[in-house]
Amino acid sequence: MKRAYLMAAPVAVGLMAMVAFAADAPAPKQAAQSDLYSGKFFKSQESITNGSVNGINYRAVAGTLVVHPDGWDDTAQNGGKNNPDAKKDEASPEASMFFVYYAKTGAAPETRPVTFIFNGGPGSATVWLHMGAWGPKRVVTADDSHTPAAPYKLIDNDSTLLDASDLVFIDAPGTGFSRIAGKDKEKAFYGVDADGHAFANFIQEFLAKYNRWNSPKFIFGESYGTPRAAVLVNDLETEHDTDFNGVVLLSQILNYDFSPDRPENNPGVNLPYQLSLPTYAATAWYHNKLPGQKPKDLKAFVQSVEKFAMGEYAQALSKGTSLPPARRTYIANKLHELTGLPVWYIQKADLRIDGGEFEKNLQGDVGLTTGRLDTRFSGPDLDPLSQKSNYDPQSAALSSAYISAFNAYARNQLNYGQGQHYVPSARVGRTWDFRHTPPGSNFPSRGAMNVMPDLANAMKQNSNLKVMLNGGYFDLATPYYQGWYEMHQLPIPQSLVNNISYHYYASGHMVYAHQESLKEMHDAVAAFIRANSNVK
Repeated sequence: MKRAYLMAAPVAVGLMAMVAFAADAPAPKQAAQSDLYSGKFFKSQESITNGSVNGINYRAVAGTLVVHPDGWDDTAQNGGKNNPDAKKDEASPEASMFFVYYAKTGAAPETRPVTFIFNGGPGSATVWLHMGAWGPKRVVTADDSHTPAAPYKLIDNDSTLLDASDLVFIDAPGTGFSRIAGKDKEKAFYGVDADGHAFANFIQEFLAKYNRWNSPKFIFGESYGTPRAAVLVNDLETEHDTDFNGVVLLSQILNYDFSPDRPENNPGVNLPYQLSLPTYAATAWYHNKLPGQKPKDLKAFVQSVEKFAMGEYAQALSKGTSLPPARRTYIANKLHELTGLPVWYIQKADLRIDGGEFEKNLQGDVGLTTGRLDTRFSGPDLDPLSQKSNYDPQSAALSSAYISAFNAYARNQLNYGQGQHYVPSARVGRTWDFRHTPPGSNFPSRGAMNVMPDLANAMKQNSNLKVMLNGGYFDLATPYYQGWYEMHQLPIPQSLVNNISYHYYASGHMVYAHQESLKEMHDAVAAFIRANSNVK
């Protein structure tokens, strides 16, 4: 994702081996616009080009599909002037959802998997996964520092998932080149359930238009794209009778009660502090802030921190004000050993330090703010006297490269977007409806958004559904251990536990920002798709 709002903000592919955007290249031929379906405000569109990467020939379709909110009735659309509902339906909201579809040339649909891919936000376009992870082309960025300004380079992506699956990158309504219109359009599309329904509508339209109904089908969601994936796969299975082969989750957050962002507003809920602690420790390890000898093995180190977090630390926090002073001092010293933060600061914080405080204070002695999406990144403090971080150094370091790269690529290679503004991050924070009605209920749940029941229900409805969780040790937007904890709390029978697999990498929220981690994740995800495609 790029930075999921989380309330934090990440399609790629060119047709040359390596390009700098300053280079002149002939524009691909514009294909005829599709008019298979038109709404009141939008028409579906297509621009078709061809390319090759890693010996794989593919067709790229950049275009839009028109979708409607849940409960929309097409009788007014099709009934014309004689339909009594036509007038009522004139201003009903609709969305034009942009996508880029890469299909291997000559492959039979029933033998070729198709994977639907999206970032999160909410309000983020899918530029990050497209240009950084799975598309045929990848933008080159610095590993853990600020990428220099343009010109940026696109290179053949050795880690594209096209070797295992056809790919569909989707921009959520109101983001990227996707647009919304009509009465109460924000209410119709900006919300947990409304967004899930829109994506379900899109996928149904896509499967029909491109003859992929009988293809092995997968979902890949990042950041807020993980709760979207949970809601979406449950909607598709239970409301549209469409089973999926697998769901791949990257940088998971299904229950917002576990977020490390401002947990102090929810006193008595201590899990955010516990689940963030292994990431704090990994970050201190990376920046050489541990007071003792640096452990050689990162994985073994964080596993030891996990045990402390769910053992002694959990017990101490549960005591609240009844925790004896001597035990309080012991825990504070232990946290100092694991995070590098001063003992006095830990005690002043009542043993509870949220993500923003950690980011600001870990390297505050040298005037640096630590990254949120990827704690390997650092940047100068904006306000040296602030209590919490004021920005995300990783976001600042990478965003321009991704956004510039895609804008140039879409227009010069995909021949799409002329005369349109690409919206990398829509301002949905004030209008997004985080209320969610879980499966089996008629009313939204109270409290923080929690879609764990949706994923559990989808797995129970389709006992063959496989789920893959991916996370980065240096992700403080959606800490990796939080995702692990969520998966182990899913209300599923023991017989389905082994349907879930786990993979962790020495990277952050955007695992693919670290090249070696990208290669590792590609191999793991490609193997997951091949193993669960039911193709012999």
